[in-house]
Amino acid sequence: MHNLPATDPELDLAALIQPDRVSRRLYTDQAIFDLEMQRIFGRAWLYLAHESQLPREGDYVTTWMGTQPVIVVRHKGGAIHVLHNRCPHRGVMVITDDHGNTGNTIRCGYHGWTFRTNGELLLAPMRDAYANRYDMQDHACFGLSRVPRVDSYRGFIFGSLAPLSYPLPELATFLGEATHCIDRIADRAPAGEVDVSGGVHKYLIRGNWKAQVENLNDNYHPPFSHACTTDETTQRQFRRRYGDDSGVHLDTSEQNSKWDSVLAQGLDWGLSYCGPLPFNHEKRGGPLYDAHHSALAAKHGETHAEEILTDFFHNVIVYPSVVMQLASSHVRTIRPVAPDCTEIRVYPIKLKGAPEEINRQLIRYLNITHSAASLIQSDDVEMFRRVQGGLASQGQEWVWFNRHMEDDQFRRGGGTSEVVMRNQYQAGYLRYMEEK
Repeated sequence: MHNLPATDPELDLAALIQPDRVSRRLYTDQAIFDLEMQRIFGRAWLYLAHESQLPREGDYVTTWMGTQPVIVVRHKGGAIHVLHNRCPHRGVMVITDDHGNTGNTIRCGYHGWTFRTNGELLLAPMRDAYANRYDMQDHACFGLSRVPRVDSYRGFIFGSLAPLSYPLPELATFLGEATHCIDRIADRAPAGEVDVSGGVHKYLIRGNWKAQVENLNDNYHPPFSHACTTDETTQRQFRRRYGDDSGVHLDTSEQNSKWDSVLAQGLDWGLSYCGPLPFNHEKRGGPLYDAHHSALAAKHGETHAEEILTDFFHNVIVYPSVVMQLASSHVRTIRPVAPDCTEIRVYPIKLKGAPEEINRQLIRYLNITHSAASLIQSDDVEMFRRVQGGLASQGQEWVWFNRHMEDDQFRRGGGTSEVVMRNQYQAGYLRYMEEK
């Protein structure tokens, strides 16, 4: 599946990426993919884990930064380190489980090299063989290498492989307006923090990573890709969430479609968010909603509780690696595996301090919309497969993102605008790729 032709890595990006279109080669070419791993996933702030997954010293999760495996681990004193998951001795991945607790040390299963949870080498068995030749306390050489930049926002942990000399802003500055979206997710928890330790949906898609990223804030596709989920009489989907009396309106009107009333907002570094979907938008209610409102009002007051429970966005994309969704309360990571293969992981976000039935309802919502066999994501996964298959054709060179070009001046448009995709390429992709 992955044996695709490679091209000269000295690419003419200006020829491949134009203001209203990109070359199909960006989705199929091995050399372009390799350069993306080096210059985009090797530089950007990438989402790695949430602090709730690491409550105790020695707790870890394993993940990837592009194609590089890493360990996110809680060290003594509470510090969090992100270590390359590669023994410096013979290159073995030292941890292969997705999560667990390693105690005070990490031991390589091949030759027993043992490391502290900050990456320092503690023991190389039969050390006499190295005597008078190597300084085994040279942790830069013989320790588990640390990822140079690690930071968190509201408990969401990010890392960057970029050297400190690379002009990447601090995490909060990088996130920019996206911090307001993350704040809204966390603020919906009456305790003021969320829990992302409740498991994961994990699956592979037969498509390029950019197809998933481009899809997330594309509100031109739902009435068509997800038509099978709609009642033909009302043009409404099933009811997704507690407190609503009907589902999303999949309006296909040629003029004044409700989807064009959904905001699409591009941000710096290729980030973006979209406004709330066209649910019924009558005032939500019912016992669960009222219980949630009461729990928030007890902490924040009635007015602020009402504001917190009002949707102002649906998806926020922290380009290139993660989307966070408000309505179904989840984190979805996007990991490139090959030009035509991408791993998706979907983690439910539970709201600490909320009535437990609310968290059960949020997980139910996630399961029916964004699990591998759900009613929504399964449609998208099939479209990604068709995109990848179609782009093997040489009948056309271009993939077009030319809806509402006038929106580019302010990176802002209606839901069926493709301003967000153009912004991903102009403010994100090219910014990373053109910096040598």
